[in-house]
Amino acid sequence: MGIGTDLATVMEGVSASVAALSGLVLEDASLASGTGAGADVDVWRRRYGLCLERLELVARLEAQLAAVKARDVAEAVEVQHALLPLAAPVHERTYAEISAVEEIAGVLTISSGAAGALVEQSRRACSLPPVFEALAAGAVSWQHARIVADETDGLTPAVAAGLVAHFFDPDAPNPARGAAPGDLVPSRFRAKVRAWRERHHPESLEKRHVKGVADRRMDYAPDRDGMAWVSLYLPGDTACAIWNRSTATARGLQSPAEPRTVTQLRADVAASLLLGAGNTTAAGEAARSTGDIGKVPVPRADVLVTVPVFSLLGLTDEPAVLDGFGPIPASMARGLVAGGAESFYRVLVDPRDGAPLEIGRTRYRLPETIKKWIRLRDRKCTFPGCTNNTADNDTDHLNPWHHGGRTDVRNLAQVCPRHHRLKHHSTWVPDPATPNEPPGWTSPTGRHYKPEQADPQPTHWPPGTLPASTSALPVRFLAEQADIEDLPQWEPDDANLIDLDDLPPEDPVRAEFFAKPFVLSV
Repeated sequence: MGIGTDLATVMEGVSASVAALSGLVLEDASLASGTGAGADVDVWRRRYGLCLERLELVARLEAQLAAVKARDVAEAVEVQHALLPLAAPVHERTYAEISAVEEIAGVLTISSGAAGALVEQSRRACSLPPVFEALAAGAVSWQHARIVADETDGLTPAVAAGLVAHFFDPDAPNPARGAAPGDLVPSRFRAKVRAWRERHHPESLEKRHVKGVADRRMDYAPDRDGMAWVSLYLPGDTACAIWNRSTATARGLQSPAEPRTVTQLRADVAASLLLGAGNTTAAGEAARSTGDIGKVPVPRADVLVTVPVFSLLGLTDEPAVLDGFGPIPASMARGLVAGGAESFYRVLVDPRDGAPLEIGRTRYRLPETIKKWIRLRDRKCTFPGCTNNTADNDTDHLNPWHHGGRTDVRNLAQVCPRHHRLKHHSTWVPDPATPNEPPGWTSPTGRHYKPEQADPQPTHWPPGTLPASTSALPVRFLAEQADIEDLPQWEPDDANLIDLDDLPPEDPVRAEFFAKPFVLSV
């Protein structure tokens, strides 16, 4: 691992970032003193823009310095090994590495465990040239690079290289769609990387799931202020069902007289269901706080299960995708679909490219069909960086109804309540959507954020069945082929489904919505 050229190139980028940052600081100082602004310059708006530009440069500089740090950490251990004789026994090399790790821990003032993890992550990041180059250029953060290092652990070199190429090489076969890795918040990037990993892991998800089920457990951890954490490690479908039932029951308990949030109610509901009715003081308190759970009207909590056709038929073990969770074993998906779980909606995908074919349903109702299609396309709130994928998200008109916006998939998108209000109270502007792609967004300062798109992969075909040509396959159902624009226009017919864009400014319902406090998350 050569330190010369790589590190010299990184340091050139660091120097350029520092110089650009210094220039912005000097410009801001001149504006603050009143000497650097012309008559036509809005000083406060420009200073706001300078703050954002400096933040962008600082983020780039942090990534570049993280590349220097990762290179030095990996190089330090390698040099320590080079100091030993070629014939040094294994135990000497082991202790030499332990010694280097401990010294790195001392220099960085971190624990030995943290230093050992940093060494392993740095080695893997530096061994994947596209990842290290993106980090050194400031295109991704150390968090993104660490995610790739973690998720490639245990993969063969060929599979690891395929994962890196998929996300970092736009010329690779079937590259990742939508926003670049560095434009995704780390949690969303990890979800996409993990989904790819689950499909291409050398050991099938079915086998790994069997091992994981054996490790199921409940953990308890006391916390401060008289509180504690209780967590469950369960199969994904079971955990998803617990979460959905608790959430749906919490929503059923909400009323104008109920001061608790959904988050608080969800915890109270779970405690009440676990403890039972009044067996202990704690159980009685939980029951009193939630009322009679059995009498609460529980809204339906629909969950989409995206299943490859061949997987549903049992011809392959290709993983399915559980909405809000991620990849699940094919056997689990088949059980959900065949077991009569009414809250789970089957979504079949095309064996050629992984695109949706149809959404299973027992009745045809246009508003619900469109909403499920939007939910399948968007997966979550489409606002940049938002990870809200709950049923509380609104199906919003991108171009308001009263401004001529149509009610079809090209003008609809999922937006969480918080960002729905922000859209109406600011100049954040969504792009038009497409039948298969969510909208991007443009900020008040003109920065454009690409949409985070689903990343469908070509499905796994049963051995010996892949046709020489796919032209004879049935045409998949796509929104544009079904020409949803020609479907009858609809209006929400439930009070809980009113779209604010359909209401005139003087409508009291609209006024009530915007009277709600706008709370920023901490």
